[in-house]
Amino acid sequence: MDTTVVVVGAGLSGLVAARALHRRGVEVVVLEASGRVGGRVLGETTVLGSRLDLGGQWIGADHHRVRALAAEFGATEFPMRTGTLPGLIEAGERVPLWSPALLPAGLALVAAGVLGRTGTPKRWNRTTLGSVLRAIPGRRARGLLEAVAAVSWTADPDRFSVEAMARMIRAQGGLRTMLSTAGGAQEALLAESMGALVDGLAAELGPRVRTGAAVTSIVRDDDGVTVRTGTDRLRAAKAVIAVPPPVAARIAHEPALPRQRRELEKNSRMGIVRKAIAVYERPFWRERSSGEFLLLDGAGHTVFDTTAPGGPGHLCVLVGGPRARRLDGLGAVSRRDALLGPLVPHLGAAVLEPAGWHEKAWHLDEHVGGGYTALPVPGTTDGFPPLASAPCGPLHWAGSETAVEHPGYLDGAIEAGERAAREVAEALG
Repeated sequence: MDTTVVVVGAGLSGLVAARALHRRGVEVVVLEASGRVGGRVLGETTVLGSRLDLGGQWIGADHHRVRALAAEFGATEFPMRTGTLPGLIEAGERVPLWSPALLPAGLALVAAGVLGRTGTPKRWNRTTLGSVLRAIPGRRARGLLEAVAAVSWTADPDRFSVEAMARMIRAQGGLRTMLSTAGGAQEALLAESMGALVDGLAAELGPRVRTGAAVTSIVRDDDGVTVRTGTDRLRAAKAVIAVPPPVAARIAHEPALPRQRRELEKNSRMGIVRKAIAVYERPFWRERSSGEFLLLDGAGHTVFDTTAPGGPGHLCVLVGGPRARRLDGLGAVSRRDALLGPLVPHLGAAVLEPAGWHEKAWHLDEHVGGGYTALPVPGTTDGFPPLASAPCGPLHWAGSETAVEHPGYLDGAIEAGERAAREVAEALG
């Protein structure tokens, strides 16, 4: 054996699994296709010296695993600064939350919350969210629901079933938890960024992490696995695949994987999302607004104030679903103006002059494939969270999608990595 365990993928889940095995005295090698570690976590340093996250960033109210890891690395947690509700903007104007035009949207959100608790008839697995949204009366109500769906699931509504929506709501703690800051899934952030956590994990593993090493095939036999990359071949007793199913589908297996796993990889796809953060000398918008907005037209994006205490101002912008793709053909300046321009009437012209502009189109990342998580194809029974993770001989599975608690979140990625490491350690005896 060249090593005892090969971990495929140096995202948060893979790094957690590898470190847990390393601390147990198990020899481990992590193979990462891209030239960096982190997967769907990506921290960057701004021109003003602050840190930000272009990938996963939020800590939920009950995300104790992320909090423990952050404390271990000495990261500084701070609460989200938010108002009671975000400001709604359409055609440059604020839309009152009590507008009668929004009543159908409110009723639809209540119905979605109920479906998340009770489930849906099986036939709704073939009914797409897009078809339901088009039946909602009123352009303004539809715009609100489309924006909420885009930022919540980053799915193309015409390729995302109502049943999948209900299952996601249930798995992620309910609609109110998903959309809330204090007490919800977006409660806190790290001043040093989530990137500091994956950097710390990778530093502890040192040369055991190999980037630029895309796994092309895995051969299973009675003695273990043979893992091949474009330039290398590793023999190991076990392998942990810690990338989402649509990415794992690129790996050839001999013998073929069980049918259920093959169907899962074929019948799921990553979400569509673009994230950007504008950096300013100070959070000047706090003098007149909360800095939290939901835009009902145009790019249909959401805006959050993610400024750390005492730091320069950060405005975080999220665009999900098909509207994120519409921005792909624009240049960086044009995209920036398209996303920040609608805020001028509410925050002033200064919003168009950030000191720094950071952006990431996750659906254009060849190694990640999209975000936030893998989504099931309508009409299939595969891909509902949490994803099956039963070992297949010497193969084990990690990744946020396989978590029982908080699938699709950073906390779920840690849970899945720890669970996979336990399984491997027990199997090795």
